Amino acid sequence: MRRHAVAGSLIALGIALAAAAPAAAQDQPRPWLDAKRAPDERVKAVLAQMTEDEKLTLVFGYFGTDFAPKNGYKAPAEARPGSAGYIPGIPRLGIPPQWQTDAGVGVATQGGAPKKRGRTALPSGLATTASWDVDLAHAGGAMIGAEARASGFNVMLAGGVNLMREPRNGRNFEYGGEDPLLAGTMVGAQIAGIQSNHIVSTVKHYAINDQETDRDTGNSIIDQAAARTSDLLAFQFAIEKGDPGSVMCSYNRVNGTHACENAWLLNDVLRRDWGYKGYVMSDWGATHSTAPAANAGLDQDSGFPFDKEPYFGAPLKAAVTKGDVPAARLDAMAGAILHAMFANGLVDQPVTEAPMDLAPAMLADHGEVTRKDAEGGAVLLQNKGAILPLSPATKKIVVIGGRADKGVLAGSGSSLVYPVAGNAVPGLKPTSWPGPVMYYPDAPLAAIKAQAPNAEVVFADGGNVGSAAKLAKGADVAIVFATQWAGEAFDVSLTLEDDQDKLIAAVAKANPRTVVVLETGGPVLTPWRGQVAGILAAWYPGTQGGGAIANLLFGKVNPSGHLPATFPASIDQLPKPSTPNKGDTTYSEGATVGYKWYDAKGLTPAFPFGHGLSFTEFGYSGLSARADDGSISASFTVRNTGKVKGKAVPQLYVAGAGWEAPKRLGAFDKVELAPGEAKKISLKVDPRLLATWDAASSSWKIAGGGYKVLLGTSAKDIVATVPVTLSPRTIAVGWRP
Repeated sequence: MRRHAVAGSLIALGIALAAAAPAAAQDQPRPWLDAKRAPDERVKAVLAQMTEDEKLTLVFGYFGTDFAPKNGYKAPAEARPGSAGYIPGIPRLGIPPQWQTDAGVGVATQGGAPKKRGRTALPSGLATTASWDVDLAHAGGAMIGAEARASGFNVMLAGGVNLMREPRNGRNFEYGGEDPLLAGTMVGAQIAGIQSNHIVSTVKHYAINDQETDRDTGNSIIDQAAARTSDLLAFQFAIEKGDPGSVMCSYNRVNGTHACENAWLLNDVLRRDWGYKGYVMSDWGATHSTAPAANAGLDQDSGFPFDKEPYFGAPLKAAVTKGDVPAARLDAMAGAILHAMFANGLVDQPVTEAPMDLAPAMLADHGEVTRKDAEGGAVLLQNKGAILPLSPATKKIVVIGGRADKGVLAGSGSSLVYPVAGNAVPGLKPTSWPGPVMYYPDAPLAAIKAQAPNAEVVFADGGNVGSAAKLAKGADVAIVFATQWAGEAFDVSLTLEDDQDKLIAAVAKANPRTVVVLETGGPVLTPWRGQVAGILAAWYPGTQGGGAIANLLFGKVNPSGHLPATFPASIDQLPKPSTPNKGDTTYSEGATVGYKWYDAKGLTPAFPFGHGLSFTEFGYSGLSARADDGSISASFTVRNTGKVKGKAVPQLYVAGAGWEAPKRLGAFDKVELAPGEAKKISLKVDPRLLATWDAASSSWKIAGGGYKVLLGTSAKDIVATVPVTLSPRTIAVGWRP
């Protein structure tokens, strides 16, 4: 019971220290509360007034929910019920507490909380990235940030940008796919949207955190130069575009050292090279030491009691007293936290109320946001014979599987958002961590019936393959919903579970007019793709997902999503065909991630990165490119040559010598066009995407010579190529666009 006693005393001490105040301070000028001053100036002013104990208060966080398995842990009374975390404020100095909520798709409630907040869930992070729509990502972030603020939270533990090195990673649904530019840009936009509500957003999980197997002690081994041009570049882009107040370091080790005490990651790359001014918080249970972690760059030890010891509690105070952690380092830790609080309005526009329920009008408006996100991110992978869109006059539709009569699947773990109406399919195992398995109560079946009111719409659960196939045989169309549950703390198979492949093949044999709707956390194997007419990747589509899917199937919305990750044709195409292992994971492929691997190895995937079909057609013409201020600018015209309005996703790839792969994504856009309409698009390539990392000089190097600019609709479908010649260029490590 020693730790229980320590926990209780630490919480009491933290609250007491936060409330304690030399009375004279209340009567002194408080320049740090002047919103017109720069954050750096405000930090300097308030640090000069803070006691050591007050600084220590800011760097140690508590789990916000009672957690009996950790020696009967009781959360601080001041924490928001069922929340992820709480850090006491300093009332005498006007510094508010930090109330922290998970996560990237909405305001989550911890599974152990007796009452759950009903909130709006966005589609998965991967689904949002699949939209390739920066404005849509920002709008989704702004929406969930608004719900966080309205719920009494001022820190949101979002968004995730880890690259998809391992497509079986159980948390891929939270992240932004396999390309650093796309992932960093889209997640950065969501972060900016969240922080537009005057709250802090994080970027996570820093870094090289690409599987859940052995996630606490697994060791990611990677060449530092390769990391700079892959996983770390994704973080760099996200930080530059979103300016998150915090970076969350990950559970795993990187080249032998835990990420949350990895000086190369935290001090060298993040702070020295990128100039990051916010604070580094640990993931819950990811701190493993006191002085080593603090001196390596960790600023806030989060989520006590999940660490083995309260490392930044009493042990940190003792380490500062002994000089193991310099007083200046404690100032820097507290200062980084305060900088984020000042810069993002936590002090000037503090949260006030913390209701368990939100206004129905707000939730209704937010439902529109998540529905549009789901529609924008769904990817039409296949559409043989133009089977889609379905006609409202269709006479008989058979809907099979995926619990489509109840709702749509969500990913699980700390990011799980509970819907207002509760779980549509309660009781599925596991019902506790890393569950529950959640279905949002927006049933595709009901939405399909609404779209075709005169049709005979029949549902079969798919449990009996023969019966499902017999039922499908006489239908105008059969729609099979296939699911793959994924979540935190476990990895998944790319083969659909419960013989769903067998079900799909049998239905397609009985009725070639079969459409498969995939609700998955990421890519899956599709051995039946040659047998079915249509495939729609809906991912985890959020709390309005059923209606969104029906809108896409019937053409009320034209699909415009494109893949943010490659769908392999088989497991043996992966860099690591064997299942994720414990211990060391050596990423010998380096920066050759995703489509770059397929290009470099000459592999043909089932569906390539960037692929996505539409109900209209687009034509591209007039590609030109030129050297522009040490980089490349390109322009071209895109025209809607079809008969309905749609959105094109032009992708600009660049090719150079001596790279990890034949080409890289250099720029992209999303443009809506009416039938016959044309627009000229101009794009500029970030020069770091034309360079290699030079470790000796700690800089980016662009080699002089010939390059190619390739315009494509996917990584495999290139419609035009032009050459361009560049002069040599060195780009400083701290350069920003």
